[in-house]
Amino acid sequence: MSALPPTTGQRIKELRRAAGMSQADLAAAMRRSESWVSQVERGVQPVERFAIIQALADALGVSTQDVRPDTAPAPTNLADDAPEPESNDLDGLRVALTGHPALGSLFDRRPSSPTPSLAEFRQLVDQAWEYVHASSFAALSDHLVRLLPDIEVAVRHAPAADRVELHSLRARSYQAAAASFTRQDQADAAWVAADRALQAAEMAGQPLEVVASLFRMAHAFMRQQHMDQAEQAAKSAVEVLEPRGENPACPPEELSLLGAMNLVLAVINAREGNRPGTHAHLKRARELATRLGEDRNDFDTEFGPTNVKLHSVSTAVELGDAGLALETAAEVDAGGLSAERQSRFLLDVARAHAQRRHVGEATAALLDAETLAPEQIRDHHSAREVIRDLIQLSDRRVPETLRELADRCGVS
Repeated sequence: MSALPPTTGQRIKELRRAAGMSQADLAAAMRRSESWVSQVERGVQPVERFAIIQALADALGVSTQDVRPDTAPAPTNLADDAPEPESNDLDGLRVALTGHPALGSLFDRRPSSPTPSLAEFRQLVDQAWEYVHASSFAALSDHLVRLLPDIEVAVRHAPAADRVELHSLRARSYQAAAASFTRQDQADAAWVAADRALQAAEMAGQPLEVVASLFRMAHAFMRQQHMDQAEQAAKSAVEVLEPRGENPACPPEELSLLGAMNLVLAVINAREGNRPGTHAHLKRARELATRLGEDRNDFDTEFGPTNVKLHSVSTAVELGDAGLALETAAEVDAGGLSAERQSRFLLDVARAHAQRRHVGEATAALLDAETLAPEQIRDHHSAREVIRDLIQLSDRRVPETLRELADRCGVS
C-alpha cells in the first residue's frame, strides 16, 4: 500500500525542520504562541485562511504551495463570505478584545437583538469558569466571543438597579479570559483582559473583585517573565489585605484572596531562587488555609489547604528540590480540585521525576495529566519541556508511550 500524503500540519513540521527552526522560532516569526504552532503541526488548529498560509510560507522561506499544495494565489474557496473553520485556540477571543467593547452604545445605538437577562448572565459567566477549570479552551473561546460583547452592551443599557451586578459579572468574565490567555502563553492578551476586569470590578464597587483581577494580572506578568511587575501586583494586594486578615472576624473570601496572593509571591520567589522568601510566603498561605479549614473556590482561586500543598510541590520543583517535591506530592489528594489544578499538579510531579531522571514515572504522571485535561497538557510549555527532557534522557531507548505522547503534543 502507498503511504498517505502528509497532512498540512505534518508538511509544516517538515518544512520547519528543514529550515532549522524550532517551534519557538516559528512562533516568534509568526508572532504567535508556541502552543499555536504545536496545534497547527498536530492538525488540531486548522490552517485555511490564505493570510495565515502566506505568513507561514514567509516565515519558513517557502512558497504557499509548499505549505499547502492546493493553495492558489487567489483562492476561490476563501471568499469573504465563506465560513471560517472552527478554531481551537483563543484567536477569536483576542479579536473580541480589540477596540472599544461597545462603541455603538456611545452613539445611543440600541441593541439589535435581545440581550440575556441578569439570571442568564449569571449562568453564562459560571459556564465560562467551568470551561476554564476544565482547560476547555476552544469551548471557552467560542463562549466568551458571544458573552463579552453582550455583557458590555447590557451594562450600558440595563436598569440602574442591575448595573452593579452586571459590572461584577463583567469583571468575572474578563478574569476568565485572562486566566485562559495566561495558560495558553498569550500573556499580552491576558494583561489586557485582566486590566478590563480590574476596571469593571471597580465600577461594581467590589474591592475584592479588584484584588481577584490583580491576581490574574500577576499571573499574566509571570508568564511574560516580568517578575517585578508580578510582584508589585501581588504585594499591593497583600499590603492592603494583611492587616484585615489579622482580624479574627475577617471574612473567608478575604482570607482566600490573601492566601492566593501569598502563593503567587511564593512562586515568584521560587523562580528567582529566593528560598527564604518562598518558604515565608508558603508558611503564611498555610496559616491562612488552616484558618479556613477547607478547600474553597472564592473568586475561582481554588485556595485552601490542598492548593497550598500543590504550591509546595511546585515551588520545590522550581528550587530544584525534586526529592522534597515528590515527598510532599505523595501526601496530596487533589481529587477535590478542578481538572485543571489536578493536571497542573501532575505536571509538577512529572517535572520532579524528570529532575531525578525517572523517565517512566514522569511519563506516567504526564499521561495521567493528559487524561484529566488534554488541551492543557498538549499545549503547555512546561509539558513540552519535560517531554523533550525525557526523550533526551532516554537516549535511543525512548518508550513507545513517551514517543506517542510527544507526537500528540507536537514535540519535535
